[in-house]
Amino acid sequence: MKQLRLGVLAGLFAAAGVLSWGGARLWDSLGTLPSVPLAASIVLAVIAVILLATALTTRARLRAQRERRPGAKGVEPLMAARAVVFGQASALVAALVSGMYGGTGVFLLGYLDVPPRRDQAIYAGAAVLAGVAVIAAAMFLERVCRLPDGDDHDGTGAAAA
Repeated sequence: MKQLRLGVLAGLFAAAGVLSWGGARLWDSLGTLPSVPLAASIVLAVIAVILLATALTTRARLRAQRERRPGAKGVEPLMAARAVVFGQASALVAALVSGMYGGTGVFLLGYLDVPPRRDQAIYAGAAVLAGVAVIAAAMFLERVCRLPDGDDHDGTGAAAA
């Protein structure tokens, strides 16, 4: 399985940001710009917490398996692969969503003297930060689940993603 690269995520973020900024300018010239939902940052933060919890529990189970603790639950290769796919998909979507809200937030920076627009800029900034947290948690999960260099050291095939 190929590892996700930061360059791809940064490119998605930048492309979505530029398109969103241009779309916000166009939409604002034609009418009222739609609002940035507060729920966007909350949903992204919840996804980041789920990814981080998955990474931490997987890492603990791998460590227990590696140390051959009695009664330790191992990590099945398919479960590790599913976790990596979940993390990669979350990171890609978070890069797009964060770029979209980032572009809208940059547009709204010109209107900080208007209280509703200032609130929208704050919501957009919070969504970008939560999206970065999703990306960081996904990269950590991918790192936890990757195969070690060379052969599997303990012979169990635990980290097969």
